[in-house]
Amino acid sequence: MPGFRSHLKGSMKDERFNRLADQIVNYSLRIGKGEHVLIELTQIPDEMGIALIRAVRQAGASPFLRLNRPRLQREMYAGATDAQYELISRHLMAEMEDMQAYISLRGDMNAFEQSSVPSQSMAIAMKHLNPVIQQRVRHTRWCVLRWPTEGMAQQAGMSTSDFEDFYFQTCLLDYRALAPAMEQLANLMRSTDRVRITGPGTELEFSIKGIPVLPCAGECNLPDGEVYTAPVKTSLNGVIQYNTPTVYQGIPFESIRFKIQDGKIVEAEAGAKTAALNKILDSDPGARYFGEFALGVNPYVRKAMCNILFDEKIAGSFHLTPGQAYDTAYNGNDSQIHWDLVCIQTEAFGGGEIYFDGRLVRRNGLFVDPELAMLNPAEA
Repeated sequence: MPGFRSHLKGSMKDERFNRLADQIVNYSLRIGKGEHVLIELTQIPDEMGIALIRAVRQAGASPFLRLNRPRLQREMYAGATDAQYELISRHLMAEMEDMQAYISLRGDMNAFEQSSVPSQSMAIAMKHLNPVIQQRVRHTRWCVLRWPTEGMAQQAGMSTSDFEDFYFQTCLLDYRALAPAMEQLANLMRSTDRVRITGPGTELEFSIKGIPVLPCAGECNLPDGEVYTAPVKTSLNGVIQYNTPTVYQGIPFESIRFKIQDGKIVEAEAGAKTAALNKILDSDPGARYFGEFALGVNPYVRKAMCNILFDEKIAGSFHLTPGQAYDTAYNGNDSQIHWDLVCIQTEAFGGGEIYFDGRLVRRNGLFVDPELAMLNPAEA
């Protein structure tokens, strides 16, 4: 199969493009006749865009297209002003309010493209764009995907062709088969009050009582495979040490550590990036509280690749997210940021345990309940 350069020139065809478009339109979003569907593409092969447009039309819906270029976007962010982005936000909001569904494929060549944008300028842009994002999340059916680029393959430590195969394997997973066990885990979480997490550098307790729990089996993200809720906002106490790399607002971070008191991050460290970390957490009051807690269960995603749409689904991981809570699992926290930070608890990453109301649920990344064993990777 040709490499990514052929894809970007639009010179190649791959039947997996049609299968992915079908998965997005007919399984993930269940697009219906007469609906408006916004397709937002960032450096995606024309053939994949064509496959999506045709699939939407075949479902009887109307496709709308928006194309992005990261380098141009960086230049826009770098000079952001309140007046400019207030107007941009108003136009984007008008478009989003007319949509019933939203598809985004993002093929960024450089994960650090936005790293040179001044933090103050980025904060201005995000302040005005966040309401559009919330409109999309709250009032459309949406599906967001990355696209397998050479840069992503390099971050994952894989050849481009191997990464392509991995990408389609995870995105085209039979999520229907995984869904029953995920629902079982969701039911267990729905009946849980106290959560305790232990591991290297981590000793943390909080409540999830009364917060909705949702299993994600290919509806909103591809790849998918997580069960999420949110902590009761002021219930978190302890310390957490994340062990996967992350990129936020174009800035790479590693070994992020938080000390948390009554739900608030009171100390935040990330080595040489500590100042940058705290600047993000000072974006607004809600940025130092948490808006999501989730367990990753995708059996094909086993290691971090510095790409959150993959990393948050890692089997044996959890993520605890500073910032905005989803309306579907709302805990009262609002923020312009939503930063999924991941901790892997498999033996290879130092292990760890998760308890629900004092009962051991997962040890070293593996569920101990036989009814949840399907969520453990087969070779485990």
